[in-house]
Amino acid sequence: MGIAERKGRARAEREQKIITVARLIAEREGWDAVTIRRLAEEIEYSQPVLYSHFENRDAIVAAVAVEGFKEITAALQDAASGSTDRAKALENAAMAYLSFARKHPALYDAMFTLQTSLRFAEPETELELKAAFKVLAAVVAPFCVNVAVVAETFWAALHGLAALERSGRIRPNVRSERIALVVRAIVASGKCTSARG
Repeated sequence: MGIAERKGRARAEREQKIITVARLIAEREGWDAVTIRRLAEEIEYSQPVLYSHFENRDAIVAAVAVEGFKEITAALQDAASGSTDRAKALENAAMAYLSFARKHPALYDAMFTLQTSLRFAEPETELELKAAFKVLAAVVAPFCVNVAVVAETFWAALHGLAALERSGRIRPNVRSERIALVVRAIVASGKCTSARG
């Protein structure tokens, strides 16, 4: 292994350590506790070293979010592939989404609520974000013509349910009924489109 390769590997390892520790602090104490100063203390790197990897805290949050999109993509794929029935696959993906949001609140916040430079639905959108959307699109595709619009609506419904559940503003014991309603709406929209088209 050459010097350049070793340096590149060391840099990647430092960057991953920063991301991992930021996520751990956020999971334990919330994102307000994640500062460049705190990360430097926890990791025992100087603040300039952190800034050599990430422009600011928002960039660290974005890096954590990208990891989250990799994880939610895997969770959604696993859930959707667990059934040959397309409506059941849609339901499984919805339940997996809500479960992910509940189990990883700090990560979910990095992905969807905190300020980052991540861009959605644009040509320069990161591949990890596109992959997650692609899974949602795949589970709604059998039921619609305009897959992108239905996938965005499905995502919006899931995000709204996740936010309301996390804040305790809706009853947790009727999640299955809410998901069944969302699934029925998507399945029915496909039938209506087919009948018209």
